[in-house]
Amino acid sequence: MTASQFVKALEDEGVDVKEYRTWRTHSRNHKGPWRDLNGVVIHHTAGSNSLALCYDGIAGLPGPLCHTHLSKSGVATMVGYGRANHAGSFPVNAFNAMKNESKTHPRPSGPETVDANAHTYGIEIENLGNGRDFYPQRQYDAAVRWAAAICRFHGWGADSVIGHREGTTRKIDPKGPVGSADGPQFDMDQFRRDVDARLKTDEKPKPTTPSKPTKPATPAKPTVDLSNLIAAARRDPGLKQGGTTHPADVKLVEAALQKEGLLPAAYAKDGSFGTLTRTAYAAWQRRCGYTGSAADGIPGKASLEKLGDKRGFKVKA
Repeated sequence: MTASQFVKALEDEGVDVKEYRTWRTHSRNHKGPWRDLNGVVIHHTAGSNSLALCYDGIAGLPGPLCHTHLSKSGVATMVGYGRANHAGSFPVNAFNAMKNESKTHPRPSGPETVDANAHTYGIEIENLGNGRDFYPQRQYDAAVRWAAAICRFHGWGADSVIGHREGTTRKIDPKGPVGSADGPQFDMDQFRRDVDARLKTDEKPKPTTPSKPTKPATPAKPTVDLSNLIAAARRDPGLKQGGTTHPADVKLVEAALQKEGLLPAAYAKDGSFGTLTRTAYAAWQRRCGYTGSAADGIPGKASLEKLGDKRGFKVKA
């Protein structure tokens, strides 16, 4: 799958995915192609705060050291796409058990002649690997989802997933208790059962017809209360500073008058129906055809509804 498909598959499976630096072009492909993929390998980091190390690698073993780093909190951070230095070489019996989705995964034996880096995905789960540091349940569950996402994309079963220790006698990972310090040890047979359960119970049905795009909801118009405006227009000019009444309603009308060019563009819309606002509203009334005392700057229902219809608010009379 492409890098974008990788991220989408994980997100669709419910994994919290982050992207690190230039992971989409970070690989060891110059050492050989990454193709004919047929397995998923589970590792522990054997350290802490290992994200940068998984990306950069170490002396003699350049990064990326996996495709995804999984933190204690369950965040899956993408560190590589393509061939990665995570699995090394496997003996034929261990590799074929993974490739052929064998129900049993024999102890690896014989010459390690298969380049597993070329054919597998790898995750490094943050853990000291000392047998005492535990995998929080959230982290373990995220690892299950990560493996299930890859299997689901390729149409593989859970027996395409192995622990690094099942692929080579050189490694012990993943190791450590799950859930708590006195929890059960990380068991790959149980992990595969959990991946299998995830694949069976959460598989998403394929849509039979393209879904129609939904139209965005039309935002509701704000409402201006006519009685509030009348009260503000009659009281504000005679009030001392700070005595504004019904500022929310007034600000909506001030904004509308400003758009009509009847209040200066720089006017701050202070929510006070003072002299400037009342003068501007009187100009709006005259624009609507009112004259004399009918254009006194105190809003009426008809003129306010015309302003609201034009400038996007409703009138409560």
